[in-house]
Amino acid sequence: MTDDRPTQTMTLRGVRGFGRLWSASTVSAFGSYVTTFAVPFIVVDALDGDAVDVGLVNAARWVPYLVFGLLAGVMVDRMRRRPVLVATDLLSAVALGAIPALSMTGHLGVGWLVVLMAVFGLCTLVGDAAFQSFVPRVVPTTLLGSAHARLDQSDAVAQVSGPALAGGLVRLLGAPLTVLVDAVSYLASAVLLATVKVDEPAVERRSNARLRSIGTEIREGVRWVYRHPTLRPLALSTHAWFACSAVAGAVMVPFAYRTLHLSAGTLGLALSVAGLGALVGASVAVRLGRRFGAGRVIVVARFGTGIAWGLMAFSPVAMHEGPAAGGWGGGPAWVVFALGQLLLGLCMGAENTNELAYRQTATPDALQGRMNATMRSINRAMIVVAAPLGGLLGDAAGYGAALVVAGGALVVATAVTAGSRLWGARLGDASTSTADGLRAARRCRGVPRSRRAGGCHLLVLSPVPLEPEIDWRAPKLSMAPSGEPSR
Repeated sequence: MTDDRPTQTMTLRGVRGFGRLWSASTVSAFGSYVTTFAVPFIVVDALDGDAVDVGLVNAARWVPYLVFGLLAGVMVDRMRRRPVLVATDLLSAVALGAIPALSMTGHLGVGWLVVLMAVFGLCTLVGDAAFQSFVPRVVPTTLLGSAHARLDQSDAVAQVSGPALAGGLVRLLGAPLTVLVDAVSYLASAVLLATVKVDEPAVERRSNARLRSIGTEIREGVRWVYRHPTLRPLALSTHAWFACSAVAGAVMVPFAYRTLHLSAGTLGLALSVAGLGALVGASVAVRLGRRFGAGRVIVVARFGTGIAWGLMAFSPVAMHEGPAAGGWGGGPAWVVFALGQLLLGLCMGAENTNELAYRQTATPDALQGRMNATMRSINRAMIVVAAPLGGLLGDAAGYGAALVVAGGALVVATAVTAGSRLWGARLGDASTSTADGLRAARRCRGVPRSRRAGGCHLLVLSPVPLEPEIDWRAPKLSMAPSGEPSR
């Protein structure tokens, strides 16, 4: 495992294995944005499907989070994480590669696409849980904020350029063959991850007499998240963010097309502005966290996210009377909408780095997989539940009204969070290092005492400062999940 002793002069450039880890994440991120763009075109164009078919295919990717999410965390904590990452990348490549293969043989249908996206979603579930738990094994605790900032930066670049690349590939190759790009990216990621040099602890051998039930281990992960003095409000706030984001996401495209009269090109340009904002936000995230504290950055960014949705909702006020000016929504309305996207990207870029770094610093290695899987599973459950409700609200009350509801609900939820201990959270604070942190650590009761000494109490709970300064001369490394924040 990584040596967590503070090293004043150490930067990410000197961390063994991080360059390959970042390269794998970056390659995969570009491929994932291509798939996110191409799959709906496969349904609508190649398969002549309707909106219901698109919804089924999109939902198939998230169903594994509901069914296997908590179990995935237990399995990740029982295994070495690098082999899990390599295996899930290879299986993802097979699942995605099957799409163009079935298309070329004339056997691709919506049913097959649902099955393949469900398999891909299961691989993503396990792989994401392992990746977020693997980063602290490669990167020293003092550099976690910097590492996530670099990952966030490259994901933001992928968010800006990935859809544009995908659009050109769809026109040139067709949507099914375009997905092959993502399959190749997963193969490249698997090779890079397989060559990361890291000392992972030996897997604990358990006899049948000592084997604890899976249910017990799941409860340990849930207890850790929801009984921790700062992780609990962070988790609840993040769940609210995903619910509100699902409502906003369900009406964003209809709002742009039918209310603002944007074309596909001008909408894509506005969404790219969000990617630029995310790049800037991720670039300053570590400095903001160092100066104001991770908790304050997260809370303020979520206030900003709610305001961003409200700003987009009011963009029709800037529309000229009469016919829309081409695909620009009357010109000024597009500018207001794009400013809302810029603010949204800035907030997401700034908060994501600080949230992930704090979560991983506050959680012992023995619980990393279960902590990540617990939070990600509930977050994705929020999408499955809230997205259809957002669509119904948009149809009933109007798309702009749905955006206002999403933004207002997030502002209210964040205001409640601001009164919790999350507001004062910093890397290495009392909740991760002193009496409060130790009391929270003891709540993972099922962890054997032999592992507590190096895990729940001491492993990552030593007070550590955020890296005092980043060496920005190092190669720009960078951001997380594919179309949604990595949380």
